[in-house]
Amino acid sequence: MTPLERRYRRLLLAYPRAYRRKHGDELLDVLLEDAAPGRRVPVLREAWGLLAGGVRSRIVHQATGSVWVDGVHLGVTAVAAVNLAALLPYAEALPLWTLLSALALLAILRGRSRTAFALTLLTGVKAVGIAAGFQAFDVTLLPVSPSRLTGRALFQDSDPLVVAAGYAVVLIGLAVLAWPRRPVRARSWWWWAVVVPVAWAGPQWLPEETRYPISLSRMCVEVAVFGLVVAAGYLTRDYRWVLASGIYLLLLSCDLAFHVEYLERQHLAYAGILFLLLVAAAFAPLRQRRHCLD
Repeated sequence: MTPLERRYRRLLLAYPRAYRRKHGDELLDVLLEDAAPGRRVPVLREAWGLLAGGVRSRIVHQATGSVWVDGVHLGVTAVAAVNLAALLPYAEALPLWTLLSALALLAILRGRSRTAFALTLLTGVKAVGIAAGFQAFDVTLLPVSPSRLTGRALFQDSDPLVVAAGYAVVLIGLAVLAWPRRPVRARSWWWWAVVVPVAWAGPQWLPEETRYPISLSRMCVEVAVFGLVVAAGYLTRDYRWVLASGIYLLLLSCDLAFHVEYLERQHLAYAGILFLLLVAAAFAPLRQRRHCLD
């Protein structure tokens, strides 16, 4: 295998496995035939085209099956990732419960709704107990101090009702998917990549004295994901990502409403950007349809 062929094969990893199995060799032959003699590195325009085409193919590949089942599952996955991110900085003080939360997210990613329901219920009861100040299942020293990623105690700036709402959304979604049993697809392992930046207190965009801090790293992740939702809706003319984003934004809106007296202009700008992206995602499929009809 030549260096050029090896690099082309790495770029083709951007495409779904089924697409590579069916068209990968044919596409590789065309690329190698068009390449200049002696070239060892793909042309930048070709590399960008392969990466963009691969991402587009992966997005289109996801737009199959029931829209509402897949949308609910995506929304549940996003909220479960945030629930795990809330516990991650306190893993040394709460190793068992952080592990159970991680296992719950893993079960959701693999489509095991009933297993995820049981794990989420256990973790949720413990989390609400910590937020409310009562002991559930085992004795925990309160307040729970962090070991890394943040400098605040667990649920220091939250409320038991807000914590309960986060787990209730996941439990209701899993119950809808599990009883009666509805098949859901396995999710990408990339969901694990969002947990750490969401958990990290990171650089502060908000004033240091605010009673309701949100890290800049979390804001960037959420804006990036909502931007992908707009792109996915435009490419596929599909609403499953809008449904998932609506579930997540509804929960986030409840959290903002609880802290309304502490909101700064930056909070409102942050919420406004996410809302505008959700509106854009809702209209993106309609715009694409009208373009096709024209």
